[in-house]
Amino acid sequence: MNLKSESMRKIIHCDCDCFYAAVEMRDDPALRGRPLAVGGKAEMRGVIATCNYEARAFGVHSAMSTARALRLCPQLLLLPPDFRRYREASQQILAIYRDYTPLVEPLSLDEAYLDVSGLPRCQGSATLMAEEIRARIRAEVRITASAGIAPNKFLAKVASDWRKPDGQFVVRPQEVDAFVAALPVGKIFGVGKVTAARLQKHGIHTCGDLRAWELTRLVGEFGRFGTALHQLCRGIDERPVRPDRLRKSLSVETTYPRDLPDLAACRAELPALVAEFRRRFARLPAPRPVHQAVVKVKFADFTQTTAECVSAAPEEAVWAALLDEAWARKGKAVRLLGVGVRFAETEEARKGEREGSEEQGDLFAGEGSHPAS
Repeated sequence: MNLKSESMRKIIHCDCDCFYAAVEMRDDPALRGRPLAVGGKAEMRGVIATCNYEARAFGVHSAMSTARALRLCPQLLLLPPDFRRYREASQQILAIYRDYTPLVEPLSLDEAYLDVSGLPRCQGSATLMAEEIRARIRAEVRITASAGIAPNKFLAKVASDWRKPDGQFVVRPQEVDAFVAALPVGKIFGVGKVTAARLQKHGIHTCGDLRAWELTRLVGEFGRFGTALHQLCRGIDERPVRPDRLRKSLSVETTYPRDLPDLAACRAELPALVAEFRRRFARLPAPRPVHQAVVKVKFADFTQTTAECVSAAPEEAVWAALLDEAWARKGKAVRLLGVGVRFAETEEARKGEREGSEEQGDLFAGEGSHPAS
């Protein structure tokens, strides 16, 4: 597949505003104006899936433990997720996207990339198409969405967050260099708090600062992720929008501010990881059957190992056993833990692999969690 040049591509990233909470407020208007979150119960070590902006004013955010959210906002109204209704809303939104282009790549129930390059609709204006799409979501689904418009996926995703909620932002080709140079390095996908802190110790705060590092230095410091950093800090992202993209795996991981000293401490962190994994799994538009459960352990000396086993429906006990196995290989303090699954391989997946897809990468890539808006 020949990629269009960056200057010719027009990519829209659409992201629904506080999606689960928005559907709940749509279906029960009495909930509007109150701090509201969707997530698991505190006594079950639940995690916030999403929350409305009234709750965010108290510091509540997605991926936060429900117990902490309730401490920050005692009046928080907590609702259990209803994925049947969320999926129905998601299907309505996808149908709207596909009225504009067949090149729609859903990332989850509430966000997607659209390639609208060269389309005649709205005089070929991606900005006008995004405005139309958002207006239709508001009218037909009765929730709001934000959008980013840019020459590539990385910039479109950054831009969609620029004027939330219910807004949009455009990064034109001639603006890319200056826009990216001023971006904080934490805006790069895969750069979490730990990596950002490591960069800041070297005086690297923005993508412009990061450009001073040569590729060899970035790869030496961050491995293969260094190559992505070298490109993204320059606004380069050649990934196509893939409507046929098949996810090979799903995982979550956390780098801890203080090393976990022993296996007991690692086990104590496992329930929160599993809860976050289940939250992400539930957001997948159409997950394939699970084939393997996987645990990743990175020790304090930065060596790492993974343990895996065949499992069609892994429970916490399965990941716990894999954690014991992985930790025993070194028996040292741990700086990072991850849990995940690999999906069953199908003929369609094998075909996609033969055609080439750079979208997936490793099971555990980058760093940390990026909560949904």
